[in-house]
Amino acid sequence: MDLSVIIVSYNVKHFLEQCLTSVFKAADKIACEIFVVDNNSADGSCSMVRSSFPDVRLIRNSVNKGFSTACNQAIKQSAGKYILLLNPDTVVEEDTFALCLSFMESHPDAGALGVKMIDGNGKLLPESKRAIPTPSTAFFKMTGFSKLFPRSKLFNRYYLGHLDNTETSETEVVSGAYMFLSRKAISVTGLLDEDFFMYGEDIDISFRLIKAGFKNYYFPDVKIIHYKGESTRKGDVNYILHFYRAMLIFIRKHFGKDRFDPFYFLIRTAIYLWGLLAVFKTIIRKYFLPVADAVLLVVIFLILIPVWGNLKFGESYSYPSLFRIIIIPGYTLITMIALYFTGGYKIPSRLRDVLKGVIIGTVVVLMIYALLPQNLRFSRAVIVFGGISAIVILPLYRIMCAAIGTGLSENPFRRTIRTIIVSDDESFKRIEMLVNKSRARALVVGRVSLSPDDLDNEVLGNLEQLTEVIRINTVDEVIFSTKELSAAQIINSMHLLSEHNIEFKLVPAGEKLLIGSSSLVSDESLYIKNRPSHKYQETAE
Repeated sequence: MDLSVIIVSYNVKHFLEQCLTSVFKAADKIACEIFVVDNNSADGSCSMVRSSFPDVRLIRNSVNKGFSTACNQAIKQSAGKYILLLNPDTVVEEDTFALCLSFMESHPDAGALGVKMIDGNGKLLPESKRAIPTPSTAFFKMTGFSKLFPRSKLFNRYYLGHLDNTETSETEVVSGAYMFLSRKAISVTGLLDEDFFMYGEDIDISFRLIKAGFKNYYFPDVKIIHYKGESTRKGDVNYILHFYRAMLIFIRKHFGKDRFDPFYFLIRTAIYLWGLLAVFKTIIRKYFLPVADAVLLVVIFLILIPVWGNLKFGESYSYPSLFRIIIIPGYTLITMIALYFTGGYKIPSRLRDVLKGVIIGTVVVLMIYALLPQNLRFSRAVIVFGGISAIVILPLYRIMCAAIGTGLSENPFRRTIRTIIVSDDESFKRIEMLVNKSRARALVVGRVSLSPDDLDNEVLGNLEQLTEVIRINTVDEVIFSTKELSAAQIINSMHLLSEHNIEFKLVPAGEKLLIGSSSLVSDESLYIKNRPSHKYQETAE
């Protein structure tokens, strides 16, 4: 057995399916076994693997055991001379495995091999090659010096900024998103350290390989797509805590022998501070809209109470304090509950959901007002004017949030997204329908053919003219059909256009799903059909 591919998955069914589709193509004519270790997904991932990829050796965990433990489960059962740890939110080219096997065979000193990774927008991911985060290296990274001096060997050692991204070179850290390992090397260093639940395990094993006398390589002749962040919920506090905990584990394990070392003290302090800041930012983002709504609604009512009281009863009139202290917070809470159930607190927030929530909340408040005892019915007019004011003010501040780029709210004034589709004519019609059905502001400009010979129907140009087509038609988004295009064609096109500020989407065979960077649009749960039948193997853990 030449290669064992190991994919650890958690609630990313559609990305996993796209990944496995590319993996099977890359594994063609290679003695290869493919493992999926599922960490107790709740999105039907295991059912999808069983039905669509019966040849996969599926290991199901009843709890989320983390990345390291899950990888080790499969490594212990694997038989390949080489082991590939692969994230489920990746797409590999058809010759990826063959090229990596050839490289490893010609470099017997290699412990691990990494490749050029691009994100969903075609841009190079700098973590394709990294250095061991020694205290000084980590310090310059966390303090921002690496961004100020991106080519500096000293200040941007973390991403090895002084090395050419297009040339094969020795690296220190190979990313766990695509880590091609030698079993011989692993037999010397041991398996992944299971103290790392998630994050840091790739740095740790890379460092141990170097200390054992092996070399790690960066191999840019191979490119893969890595939809960074889809295999983990990086916005969740729990995952942020795992990330910074992993950094502390690594520092303590390899550089923490002298606790009085000033660099160790600085980096440990920085890790704690950055971790607290990340948690704080996540909490603020999650609760900003409801807190802001509560403040605005209370302020609206508190302004209206004296204004209406003066107009209605004269300047000397004052509503009872009960109105301000109890009744107004009650009105506010009811409106916020309505906003919650209408989707007004989803991120990004949509204005129509906000308007719906405010209207429903105001109607409910008026209904409750009518049922209150006479001594608690202070002012129906304040409720009505408060609702009218909220209909204006709440959407307005959400528009302001969208304008400054917070991502908390959709921008209703964003111009139409101009889209082109690279496919044959038959697939184009189905993809166009999917786009129009799933997008409110989408304009499909036309089709780009796969070759110059495709002249049967009207096209904007062919794949070789993609750059010109984008420029002439002011294109914002390119959608590739994976049914007709190879992964290599798609990845090369994305990387070539990475500087054009274009968004990219992939549509798997079946035209039921749009996959992009940090986005996924589906009109059906099953989107890949006609998978060839293979023997299914499953191990329960």
